[in-house]
Order: sequence, then C-alpha cells, then structure tokens
Amino acid sequence: MTIGPLAGTVVLDLSRALAGPIAAMIMGDLGARVIKVEAPQHGDDSRSWGPPFVGEGDDRHSTYFMAANRNKESIAVDLKTESGRDTLTRLIRRADVLIENFRPGGFARLGFSTGRLSEINPGLITLSVTGFGHDGPEGTRAGYDQIAQGEAGLMSVTGSAAVGPTRIGVPITDVLAGIHGAVGVNAALVARQHSGQGAVVRTSLLASAVSAHMFHGTNWTVAKQVSQPTGNHHPQIAPYGSFRCRDGWLQLAVGTEGIWKRFAPLVDIAVDDPKFETNRERVANGEQLTEAIEQSFASRDRDDLLRDLSQKGVPAGAIRSMNEVYEWGQTRSQGLLIDVDHAAVGPIQIPGPAVRIENAIGEDLLRQHHDAPPVLGQHTAAVLQWIQNTAANYGEHAVMAELPN
Repeated sequence: MTIGPLAGTVVLDLSRALAGPIAAMIMGDLGARVIKVEAPQHGDDSRSWGPPFVGEGDDRHSTYFMAANRNKESIAVDLKTESGRDTLTRLIRRADVLIENFRPGGFARLGFSTGRLSEINPGLITLSVTGFGHDGPEGTRAGYDQIAQGEAGLMSVTGSAAVGPTRIGVPITDVLAGIHGAVGVNAALVARQHSGQGAVVRTSLLASAVSAHMFHGTNWTVAKQVSQPTGNHHPQIAPYGSFRCRDGWLQLAVGTEGIWKRFAPLVDIAVDDPKFETNRERVANGEQLTEAIEQSFASRDRDDLLRDLSQKGVPAGAIRSMNEVYEWGQTRSQGLLIDVDHAAVGPIQIPGPAVRIENAIGEDLLRQHHDAPPVLGQHTAAVLQWIQNTAANYGEHAVMAELPN
C-alpha cells in the first residue's frame, strides 16, 4: 500500500510535456494515486522527444518522458470520442485533483469547462497550467520553456555581455510552474477539508519565471535599475562565482565580511586592502579581485583548494558534470537516485524526489517503493476495472467502458 501524506488522494494528470506532469509527479511522490490520461496513438508529447531513447525499434522509450512521470499509471483515452469523454467523466467523479495544461479554453471545447467540472464533482481541485496566464492580452499564447525564459526576463540576466542572452540549461520555467502548481493544489486540498468545496488553482510559465526574479525584480521595481548579465559572478556580492585553478574550475561564495577575513589570507590579499575591504568595494573592483584570486589559484589544483577552503570555513564547491553528480555519494545518500522496474526496458535508475518527511521519532513518512514511468496505456484495463467496481458508489450503472483500439 502506498504511504505518504497524500495517500488515498486520486489525481488525474491530463497534462503533457513538463510543467503539469511535474506537479502530478510531486503529488505521486507524496503518496497520491496519479492516473495519467493520454491519447491512444501517441500519448504525452514528450514520449517522442529524444534522443536519447532506450529500447529497440518501435519499442523505444524517451528518457525525457521518464524524467517527469514516475509513480503514475497510464490510461489511454480518446477524448475526441463520446465514449472517451464518458470514461473521463467517470474518472472525474472519483478524483480529488485534475491537472491540465490545455491552452485557455481548450479543455472547455472538449466539454469540460470549469462549470461542468464542478457539476461532475463539486469537491474537485483543478490545476490549470498555461504559458502566459489564463487571461490578459496574451493569455492564449502557447507556452514553451525557452520562449517563456526570454519573455520573462530570465535570459536577459543569464550569460555574459560577450555571449548575449543565454537560456538556463534546464527547463526552469516548467520546473518552477510544476512546483508552484503542486503547492497550490496541496493548499486547496487543505482548504477543502474546512469548506468541503473544490477550487481552481492557476499558474503559468510566465508567473513562475517572474516569481524567481528575486533581487533582479526589486532592482527594477524599487531602484529602477535594469539588471544585466554578469556571467558566473554575482552582481551584488564578491567574490561569489566561478574561478579558474590549475586543473579546472571551482566556485566561491564569500557572502559575509567574516568569511572574507578568513578567505583573503588564503589568496595573499590583505584583509584591509582599500580596494577590497568591504563588499561594496569588492563589487566595484570585481575584475581586479577576480584576477588576483585566479593568479593565486593558478598554481594549485581544485581538490587541494577545496580542502583548504573547507578547513577555513569558506563556502566553495566543484562544478560537476551530470555523471559526476549521480556518482557522488552525497547525491545517493539523499535518495536522489532510485531504482525502478520499467515495464519495457527492465531495471533502471532515475532521479528521485526532492522531499523527505519524517515523524517525531524519525520514521519515514514517504513511499519507499517507487513505480517506473509507465508505458502508454499500461494501466488502462486496471483503471477501467476500478471504474466498474466503484460504479455503484457514484450512482452509475455498472457498464464497463470499452478498451481503446
């Protein structure tokens, strides 16, 4: 039996690609039963995104899809047919949460407007994820991460003046929208315990990106300064960024004056040098400071420097490749790599959930067994049988929905 704070909660995931599936996956990690509703022929768009794929011939599976769909069941339903819409209606009656990322109005055109959803299930929590918001002058635009990164200003502060605006290397607006969506849904579930009423939770790639502006946002809204890209160095704290050493790169985060006083002697800089005495001076003279640090680092190897910096209590770290991250003992110790048994390709390892929950006596309250991302339609028969078995509880005739062709 699945455990977790959301055990017993049923989530319908009608979303595709990334933001919505991430929200649903987070809820699955927390113990919810997540039923992914997919089109019979091709399923979630991300099933075709690659390479890399695993498997052979026509039985190939996208590793992109696997990134956002652990702990889910897949049911193939054609929502363009009357029987498919009837099956979805039956599922909605049994669900606590429905997640969709149609363009604004798209789900309603299939016959599932907000009002209709409330009629079917007054307690339903709906999460609607869009590209730029469900309303407003550009609310109908399609949402893709890189477009949202540019429109929302993230690319304007990423990279450097030499290379121009740069995309963040992970689909950050999708990831953040999924996280915000899951937070909103969980809050709505708590509110429902008191009111008994469902709710509609809305977020977007635009909203998630703007929420991540942090000091770049207040630089403009308060000080009327437009932030510029500063590469791998922080625009308001120094030294804080990436620095060359003899055999590669390392990163420093000298975030307080106390840390500076411990760090400066390690690179042969006087603590009270007027060019670097306070953070204000260090930021103003950032190029000179970087040159001085890298001159000191030039004759030393990364691992030796990291050891010395750690001994002095100076925050520092390596820049790891992806394979190094997953081979790192600290990553594995945090449950960030999990073993699952995929229905088509067998045992695989995939990234795990970011949250751990323990009770007051140290017992783990989250699921210990994780399910592999499903193949398309893997659980159709089982879910339809569940609908059949529970029909009487929802005032329905016990008529078995037909399996899709």
